[in-house]
Amino acid sequence: MLEIVVCVSGGGTNLQALIDAVEDGRVANVRIKGVISNNRNARALERAGRHGISSCCISPKDYESRELFNEAFLRQMISWNPDLIVLAGFLVAIPEQMVREFADRIINIHPSLIPSFCGVGYYGLKVHEAVLKRGVKVTGATVHFVDEGMDTGRIISQKAVSVEEGDTPEILQRRVMEQAEWILLPEAVHGIADGRIAYGGKRRQAE
Repeated sequence: MLEIVVCVSGGGTNLQALIDAVEDGRVANVRIKGVISNNRNARALERAGRHGISSCCISPKDYESRELFNEAFLRQMISWNPDLIVLAGFLVAIPEQMVREFADRIINIHPSLIPSFCGVGYYGLKVHEAVLKRGVKVTGATVHFVDEGMDTGRIISQKAVSVEEGDTPEILQRRVMEQAEWILLPEAVHGIADGRIAYGGKRRQAE
């Protein structure tokens, strides 16, 4: 059984896609052990609660320094001891120590075809605004492993989505979620769970 912790900052639509896929059997041998948000008002926390999933808020705003936040974040993650960490719209930089502790055990969903429209400053609606401003005809989403860089880790999978005439950032964002993100992320987790996608394995035995 692959035990995962999902980190999310907002509405949690990718989290819901994972929950639905686990509950209806499309993603097998996976248990969502916990959800962490940096936003105590995140709808994702409500989604977790409705499905009996443990959750907590750990926000940089509640700590005097980023170092103290990083320590608390890592401490909570170690206490849950997941096989895999899934970043599903998490708008906080992952501490380097966590990347080292969970090497090849952290994956992220990004709403573009990396290496396009990624890196510092490209997140959420800003990605889709940049896509439309540039005038590209095809965008999409990418699932990748997390390393010390920003959207630079090994790519697991990608899916293209057409940009259509009259798109607004909001319309394009929704299409990318429906046609790519909500498909790719459960597939990636399922692939890791059944051994088709190599990853780092469990970091340590539960204490």
